[in-house]
Amino acid sequence: MKVIKLTLLLSFLAITFNPIYSQSKRIEKGNKLFNNYAYDNAIKVYLRAIDKEEEGLDLYANLADSYYQNADMKNAAKWYEELMNFDLPSVKGEYYFRYSQALKALGEYTKSDLWLERLSMLNADDSRASSLKYDPNYLERIEAQSNRYSIKPVSINTSFSDFATGFGDRGVIFASSRDEGVSRKLTHKWTGLPFLELYSAEISDDGNLRNAIKVDGDFNSKFNESSVAISNDGQTMFFTRNSYDDGYQKDDSGIIRLKLYRATRDGEAWRDIVELPFNNKEYSVAHPALSPDNTKLYFASDMPGTQGLSDIFVVDINSDGSFSEPRNLGDKINTEGRDTFPFMSKNGDLYFASEGHLGLGGLDVFVCIDPMNASADNIYNVGKPINSNKDDFAFVINDDNGLGYFTSNRPGSRGSDDIYQLQQIRPLDLSCETLVSGTVVNKNTGDKLSEATVVIFNEKSQTVKELKSDKEGKFNFELACGDEEFTVIGSKLSFVQDSEKFKVEPRNAELKLVLELVPEEEKIAIGADLSKELDLNPIYFDLDKSFIRADARVELEKVFAYMSQYPNVKVDVRSHTDSRARDSYNMALSERRNKSTIKYLIDRGISLDRLSGRGYGETMIQNRCTNGVKCSDEEHELNRRSEFIVISN
Repeated sequence: MKVIKLTLLLSFLAITFNPIYSQSKRIEKGNKLFNNYAYDNAIKVYLRAIDKEEEGLDLYANLADSYYQNADMKNAAKWYEELMNFDLPSVKGEYYFRYSQALKALGEYTKSDLWLERLSMLNADDSRASSLKYDPNYLERIEAQSNRYSIKPVSINTSFSDFATGFGDRGVIFASSRDEGVSRKLTHKWTGLPFLELYSAEISDDGNLRNAIKVDGDFNSKFNESSVAISNDGQTMFFTRNSYDDGYQKDDSGIIRLKLYRATRDGEAWRDIVELPFNNKEYSVAHPALSPDNTKLYFASDMPGTQGLSDIFVVDINSDGSFSEPRNLGDKINTEGRDTFPFMSKNGDLYFASEGHLGLGGLDVFVCIDPMNASADNIYNVGKPINSNKDDFAFVINDDNGLGYFTSNRPGSRGSDDIYQLQQIRPLDLSCETLVSGTVVNKNTGDKLSEATVVIFNEKSQTVKELKSDKEGKFNFELACGDEEFTVIGSKLSFVQDSEKFKVEPRNAELKLVLELVPEEEKIAIGADLSKELDLNPIYFDLDKSFIRADARVELEKVFAYMSQYPNVKVDVRSHTDSRARDSYNMALSERRNKSTIKYLIDRGISLDRLSGRGYGETMIQNRCTNGVKCSDEEHELNRRSEFIVISN
């Protein structure tokens, strides 16, 4: 996609290098063209410089960026590679990302991910790179959401740029640079294409678009107009236009930014165009989208507070037509890259285009199911065929019938951007299961242990799964995703059991565990405390209570597994309280806790003659918190504990 639509000039970041290489006049000329967004002409100048055997960081970087911004990813990747080979230590992280994106557009996903990993090492805080660690199986996840739509190009596409469809007027309104407008002598120096104007089209019975005509009203200025949102009653339109008010408004660097405007229907035309109050000639505000109830307006901007090159913001539309201050949707939706073209469906789902979230290349379409509570786990790539390794954006859909439209510059497009019709076949797949696989090994030798018992407990100490390891020591099972923490315990006759805690995160397509069992000859010695030897978490009790808490049950299961594995082991259970309350009361309380602990093990199947114990009250305080000493609840909790002393093995 020629980036006039990428964010309609929403802040492409030009990165500067320290001038350690001298520049020729030819390179300086190219840089001037580059800084003025004249990428086509800059490319020609830079290539002439290279033909003259000139070189330099900014030469390779700006040449690669020029191709990148004009969506020529093959040449962009070529010159980013030259940049990396020229002087990698001096190359800034943003070029790692752009190189990764260019490679992805060529289908080189493994190499692309490698450069994202390198970006993560260079800048661990960059969410575009760190997300790869969180979701290394993102391509499988995208594939699982694919083929939910059928698509085909609409018949109104031209050899120019047609994009950004919005519902309204005769059916849809879209932007086009087709050669029939009022300002056809003007072309954009970035792309060489005519400027954009607004058109409407009818929706055929089969969902195709037909009879495109120019929108009637006070539109079609000498510069770009695009991307609209129309109110439910059809009387108000929000649209994007270059900063223009009785003349073109440039920012301090000479760039004409974008602004949002509101128009009111007057019969068949749109009149009374008013600029929105949160515009500013120093930054861009573009691509409006209304909430289903029309009380909120979403848009893209690079205003102060933007996390990346462009972020998605929202304002409240008050009953009197005024607006609240813009609010950034946050770092779960927005990334360090371009996040743009929001659309809110009737169901309240937020669709948007992003190059910062993990995708197939270029801009991909994503959907956030609950945008007011966005998280990495409720943002989904909508999959193929909507998304490709090119730029895919400006997604809109009617939830009532599943009909919608989006824009892409994929191969086969008639123009530089084409509009595609989409029809939803099946809804987003929100199911989530993770394959948990593991291996049971001899900790000392590394040998795989077959026929080991593997038991999985949930937070309530309920058995979820129980299975045996195979001849290669392997086991696997599936669990539903969620926030619950599980414990897996592996045991085998003549070995000391091992355990692991884990959570099944939605982004874990597969989770791998290793259980390391210690041979029996190294079993726990007499006098040792199982709490330490089995690496138990402390078995705490609530204040003034003796019941076994859910977290304590998980730890007691480890004691049970060990005693089951070693039927000759006998244990003395010692229960303790903190110093609060009277000494006599605490002694009685510790006795009750001791009985609760022993009863739990007996109920699980341990013989009474293998267990002994008593309560010690507050006679064995582990820290400074004796009678009369002021301590925190956390300090007192350390003294409310149980110990498991081996008295026979």
